Amino acid sequence: MNNTTETCLPATSHSSITVLMGLVFFVGFILNVFSVWVFCCRLLSWSAGTVLQFNLALSDALATPVTPLMAVYFAMGNEWTSGRFLCQVKIALLSSHFYGSTIFLTLISVHRYTAVVHFNKRCFMKDKSSIKKLCAGMWLLLFALSLVYAFILPTTKEGKSRQCFNFSQKNLTNTFFAINFVLFTVGFLLPLGISASCYFCLSDTLTRLNTSNPKGLKVKLKSQRMIRMCLVIFGICFLPMNVIRTTGVVLIKYYPQRCSALQSVQTAYYASWIFAGVNGCLDPLLYCFGSHSFREAFGF
Repeated sequence: MNNTTETCLPATSHSSITVLMGLVFFVGFILNVFSVWVFCCRLLSWSAGTVLQFNLALSDALATPVTPLMAVYFAMGNEWTSGRFLCQVKIALLSSHFYGSTIFLTLISVHRYTAVVHFNKRCFMKDKSSIKKLCAGMWLLLFALSLVYAFILPTTKEGKSRQCFNFSQKNLTNTFFAINFVLFTVGFLLPLGISASCYFCLSDTLTRLNTSNPKGLKVKLKSQRMIRMCLVIFGICFLPMNVIRTTGVVLIKYYPQRCSALQSVQTAYYASWIFAGVNGCLDPLLYCFGSHSFREAFGF
């Protein structure tokens, strides 16, 4: 059994994963550059919702610098050749990107809920100045956590290949297990639960609101559409990666001898990066179809 564990090397990714991941992140990069340009150059006034959407676009942009490094990593058969420092940069930017996205998607959902349910009351989530401070606090938290992850997850040698930020790093099994618990529960399940609660509570509230007039109907459709889109992004982009990574860290901690199962999960984990990259392509649709001011900047 010990010999089996020692020879269970990390699975290598298929070349199609590299190509598809590069394509998805490139399309996402173009769309997010366009979105940031709209926010900065075309929108004359920002609401609290616009501030949240802009911060979501910034979190998507964080994936851009590390995409070439990831493409080379996969193309080299999962051999990290860029050194420890760039590995730390990769970890910091990717963790800020993925979990910054979940945070700001959740805040957008909460904002739309409060905009409808508390439309005639003063509320923290509707105040632009308060939202700016909240976003600044979220960024400080994200960068602090990402730096911690970057320093406690060094590169390691697994067989003949050097690994970076991969749950197959056996010397970091306990560290990955603990970090994954935080990321899965606080970084994914909690935001998903809050967003889903906002959607169902909003749906329940709207059944009791007067939406017979055009303005009320417009508010109802816009709010439901935005929160529904947030939930779709959670399901398509973040659910596969979090579930597969959690399965992987459990397998490698408790069943390290099951080499075939581990390698299958690792291959699935590499493929889940493609779905995670789709996040950068779907978020601009959230701005376009859920924000009147974003569409109005182009006379839509």
